[in-house]
Amino acid sequence: MRLHRGLLAGLVVVTLLLATVGWVGFRARQTRGYLLSAAELARDLGGQVVGGDADRARRTLAALQEQAAAARAATEGPSWSLGRRVPVAGDDLTAVRQIAVAVDELARRAFPRLLGVELTTLLPRDGRLDLSALRSAERELAGADAVVRENVTRLHGVSTGGLAADVRSALTGLRGEVDRLAGVTGAASRGAALLPRLLGADEARDYLLVSQNLAELRATGGMFGAYTVIRAEGGRVRIVKQGTAAQLGPFTPPLPGISPEMRGLYTDLPGIYPADVNLTPHFPTAAALYRDMVRRRTGTTVDGVLAIDPVALSYLLAATGPVQVPGFGQLTGGTVVRELLADSYLRLDLNEQDDFFARSAAAIFDAFLTRAVEPRGLLSAFNRSIAERRILLWSAHPEEQREIGESRIAGTLPEREDRPTVGVFLNDGSGAKLGYYLKPNASLTVGGCRPDGRRELRLTVSLRSSVPRSGLTSSVLGLARAGDPYVVRTLVNVFSPAAGTVVRVRLDGAETPVGSGTERSRRVVIANVEVAPGRTRILEADLLTAPTEIGEAELWLTPTATPWTTHIQSASRCDQ
Repeated sequence: MRLHRGLLAGLVVVTLLLATVGWVGFRARQTRGYLLSAAELARDLGGQVVGGDADRARRTLAALQEQAAAARAATEGPSWSLGRRVPVAGDDLTAVRQIAVAVDELARRAFPRLLGVELTTLLPRDGRLDLSALRSAERELAGADAVVRENVTRLHGVSTGGLAADVRSALTGLRGEVDRLAGVTGAASRGAALLPRLLGADEARDYLLVSQNLAELRATGGMFGAYTVIRAEGGRVRIVKQGTAAQLGPFTPPLPGISPEMRGLYTDLPGIYPADVNLTPHFPTAAALYRDMVRRRTGTTVDGVLAIDPVALSYLLAATGPVQVPGFGQLTGGTVVRELLADSYLRLDLNEQDDFFARSAAAIFDAFLTRAVEPRGLLSAFNRSIAERRILLWSAHPEEQREIGESRIAGTLPEREDRPTVGVFLNDGSGAKLGYYLKPNASLTVGGCRPDGRRELRLTVSLRSSVPRSGLTSSVLGLARAGDPYVVRTLVNVFSPAAGTVVRVRLDGAETPVGSGTERSRRVVIANVEVAPGRTRILEADLLTAPTEIGEAELWLTPTATPWTTHIQSASRCDQ
């Protein structure tokens, strides 16, 4: 009888367990549906916010909150809690629960704050930004950023070991999205807090607005050409004066500020020539050198340096509409890159070119400050420019520079990093203006895990030349250091991940001689790549990371006139 009762009790327990598992399975399917719907709504919401469609965005947010709340509710209760204790499947249910909680927290506590920020308050009107409105926006952005960072911590606290493939994919995908969101909210929050000071809320500020000439490549983009001194006071911004790098002239002896490791890579050139301050990709070093050169030659001491390139100007012109450049005609978003980097060298002499660059920058700057422009277009232009590192900012005030931190707009080459980053930085070696005709591509493949904890990386860079075979002027062909004036000679600087190394370099499949050194805790190799018209050269490098378990990596590339085509192939974590 006791045996029968024991069997009966066991049968009841098994039946209840099976019923619980079945119920949890049903709820898991429900949760999956809610989360898929929430993901689609979140994508729609992002587009509507950037597009300035506030009414649709509010409706979408309400629907998103409903789906997110349903997903969270579906992962609550005793049956789900019991299911989380089941071997193997319990880890999956725990991960799904954390995903649902994170999505609900973002929908309820972060997105409403972001939606509450009036985008027009972040843009100038009649040459002035509203500082009080900026401060109000900063409070909302800071609150949203705090919630986003809470959920970054939540999601990264979930172990991926042993998860089912689809759950692991959903978790890592959401981690990536929330990490990117944290980058945006963090930058927006810091920017809104910093902007009033930068814009002269307390005292007038002067800045150098520097044009990076992508026709002659440097690591941060292009050599520093025309510059404009702009003054910000009480939120109002105006142009004070303009000049060119050529007017500053060489400095002998070289200016201080060149570290021994930089000297080993670039000699003293960054401290001698204004056009060479950014042979280094670390923008704060280049900006500080250029500021010192302007101070010594003109007596003007500025509070910071803001750099921009013609491609970023094209993005802005697409939003503001065409501008008239006095004495030179009209510029549009579709023509400004070609006009500034190619056509001007064919029809203007050196002095006229400098004047054209300075007047163009002034006309576009004036349009940005004074025209009534749809927020969507301008914010999209700035977002894309900053993502591609075409707009860079450095403050001469140390406390403000710390707040700018290591965001993309800072152009700071970090000495420590959470995710391995490989740098590919281009410096012109021709002494010419042929950078406009260079078409770059790069791919990065994350390879195997080594016993010492490092990961292998394979980098492939291709450079194609669209230089015509004849018809260019001497101002384009320049010094022709490659011998043939129509050959593009580029010094390709490959930077390892922080605390990593470069193992091997090949050009078109064959070993090639390289220079080498170190900058900011990264091993650097420099390869001379010469590309004839219509030809393509392929540079390959094998690299090692510092010890890491993650299977993701990033590329940091010199912005060029033709944006890079890139591909990154990730791999599984080493602990899986």
